[in-house]
Amino acid sequence: MTTPDCYTCSKEAEFDNLPPSECMVYDQHWRVAHAFNTTVPGWLVLLPRCHVTAVHDLTNDEATALGVWQVELSRALRSMTGCAKTYIVQFAEAEGFAHVHFHIVPRMADLQPEHRGPGIFELLRRPEQERVTADQADHIGLSLRAQLHAYPNAR
Repeated sequence: MTTPDCYTCSKEAEFDNLPPSECMVYDQHWRVAHAFNTTVPGWLVLLPRCHVTAVHDLTNDEATALGVWQVELSRALRSMTGCAKTYIVQFAEAEGFAHVHFHIVPRMADLQPEHRGPGIFELLRRPEQERVTADQADHIGLSLRAQLHAYPNAR
């Protein structure tokens, strides 16, 4: 089921034509995209492929796959970026973005203190010239696919 006023559902409706940045890897339950408007290369968004607005509404199969995706994506980001850790955050409160989604953000060792923890979201509000470009996000998507080739259900 998709919802027409939902950004994530609108992208899912275009699934066959999505660039690597919008569909880095996926399985039957989840799709991984690069966050837009971010200055952080590798800021991923893990999205359920069916419309759901609360974590408690995930199916058991979606929930089981969720944990594996979060760990595998964190491992891939560690390998790709050398990050010290990853942040995994889920709010789904912004207008048009109520569809459950998990931000999986590489936290680099040299990240400024004011951007640690919830402050990381300030890096979604930087000027356009500082943001990851669409081409860079596509390249990251292709690299992530290569990193996750061993994940049994990812495509």
